[in-house]
Amino acid sequence: MHTPTTRTSTRLALVLALTGALFAAGCGSERAADSIGTKPSAGDTSSPTAGRAQEVADAWDGSKAAGTWREGYYPMGDWVSPPAGGFHSAYDKRAYSLENYVLGGELPTTTPETGKVKWAGGGSLVRPLLDARQTYTALSRNSSPGDPHLTVTGAELGAATIATSRGPATVPAWLFTLEGYDEPLRRVALRPSELPPSPIGRIGDDVPTELGALPQLLEVSEDGRTLTVLASHGSCDDGPRVKAHETDGSVVLSATVAHVESDLPCTADMHYKKVTVELERPLGDRVPLDAVTGLPVPYGGPDSASPSWS
Repeated sequence: MHTPTTRTSTRLALVLALTGALFAAGCGSERAADSIGTKPSAGDTSSPTAGRAQEVADAWDGSKAAGTWREGYYPMGDWVSPPAGGFHSAYDKRAYSLENYVLGGELPTTTPETGKVKWAGGGSLVRPLLDARQTYTALSRNSSPGDPHLTVTGAELGAATIATSRGPATVPAWLFTLEGYDEPLRRVALRPSELPPSPIGRIGDDVPTELGALPQLLEVSEDGRTLTVLASHGSCDDGPRVKAHETDGSVVLSATVAHVESDLPCTADMHYKKVTVELERPLGDRVPLDAVTGLPVPYGGPDSASPSWS
């Protein structure tokens, strides 16, 4: 995943805006980074927070939306893979984290209209394919020659492996050649499936709640037992807490804030923190849901400007 940069706060603001627009339309445990987690008991609905998690799980489990999720292609890993062997210098690593590329060659002008995702566990799906120019535009969030940058000299269509909601898959990817490198940088070129309509609505603004929406799912561990999410909190609290309510069909994540009593003035600043959530069993094809929105938590690296699915 990309290393966070000084531009992260700006991008996170964009993430929240995009996420808000997108989201308008058994039992687990949690451990927050730099904080002590708690483990809810099975079937615990004694608090409004736990009750909402159960409502979301009940709505999704066995629903048409859950079926669509399990049949679709939803990336849950980085779309971009650095050249094999890594980067040659801190300058190039910095350019990669800034997503700053300069085009110094010609890109292919023709490409198939569709491509196929092939899951390691079996099954495939045909999805629309981005052409080389569209993929380069998605890759290069900036085009500033004066800043640390990587120069793209060409591209060809190839393949890459990516984690998805249905496990690892091989998908079409554009292989971009970089000036000074023998191995290409890969960027997945297959469009994700459309997100299914949620069978349960977002918590209304008129409903008092201590819950906060989660803007991003940052990482799913290789064994599927640990989720890393991005959660928000304020200036005068003890940081965010995220609990997981697990069922056979879903994992509902509930984000709250640990409040600290203080007589000191408090600003309205919003801060973001990585929170690690440990599950009782691997995520598998269960849907990772946000308790507030009632929708899957969108995957995206720390510097991603938007969720990875539509």
